[in-house]
Amino acid sequence: MNTRILTTLAVGGLLAATAACGAQSLDADDSGAAASTPAAVVLDQAPAEEKAADVINAITPDQELAAKVPASLKANGLKVVSSIGYPPMELYASDGKTAIGFDPALARAIARKLGVKVTITDEEFNSQIPGVLTGRYDFVISSMSDTPERQEQVTFVDYVQAGAALLVKKGSSAGVTGPGDLCGKTVSVVDNGSSMELAESYDETCKKDGKPAVDILKFPGDTEAMLQVSNGRAQASVTDYVVAAYKAADPKLEMEAISLDGTASPWGIGMRPDNKELIDSVKGAVDSLIKSGEYGNLLKAWNLDALAVESAVVNGGK
Repeated sequence: MNTRILTTLAVGGLLAATAACGAQSLDADDSGAAASTPAAVVLDQAPAEEKAADVINAITPDQELAAKVPASLKANGLKVVSSIGYPPMELYASDGKTAIGFDPALARAIARKLGVKVTITDEEFNSQIPGVLTGRYDFVISSMSDTPERQEQVTFVDYVQAGAALLVKKGSSAGVTGPGDLCGKTVSVVDNGSSMELAESYDETCKKDGKPAVDILKFPGDTEAMLQVSNGRAQASVTDYVVAAYKAADPKLEMEAISLDGTASPWGIGMRPDNKELIDSVKGAVDSLIKSGEYGNLLKAWNLDALAVESAVVNGGK
């Protein structure tokens, strides 16, 4: 993810649904033919609490793309991994177990466009790429920034362009209005992500200028990192702007989001570089969703129109 960067368009393994049910032949004497004829896939329905549910459920397979889907994907469905708890990109529905948010919505949309089932699994951020590389998941979609360093492990299909922000207490007496105010302050971040890299760069600048260092607190998830601001342990948290804005919109939290200029970068769906068929399928599905307008409607449902890209670029992070 941009700040998780490290996710919430690439390819790998990341979302949730149910396994396909095979249809049984009505002809008792045709058991041999039934065994050799694959049953039609009943596509997953989006969860009721998913804001883009109507958009997702109206998506039908792109027959040309579906015909080229790898056999393993047709048989086992799309296995997606994400880190749930990064709203509005990834969050749980009220049942505490169903993934919703833009990343799960897009994963479900890709699966429907390819005509396959999908399962979404929640994993700690640092476990996601290893899970893709070992084949446990087909792709990761978790607000993950497409960076040259990550491209050494996975191939990305970029699906949004997003920037970072500081999340601070509204009217904070700490006086944090931008990166230049972080010297000598405590900043919380998600470990091993782009937010951590940004915080480290601010720390280096402070030291270079002869100012006090930035005390960086690292956490496995964004929720824990942002909690440090509300409880006063940290004066700011570096996170994705979409997440900071989502939090700041809640008046009960009394938070403020400060956009960080020059931080916009692509977020990607990560897949194994040798899984060429899957990469092509995911790229094709995202491009198809963009062309049809369904991609734009998914973003609109989550009030994320500003993140839109014009096409699915492979490894666009520089």
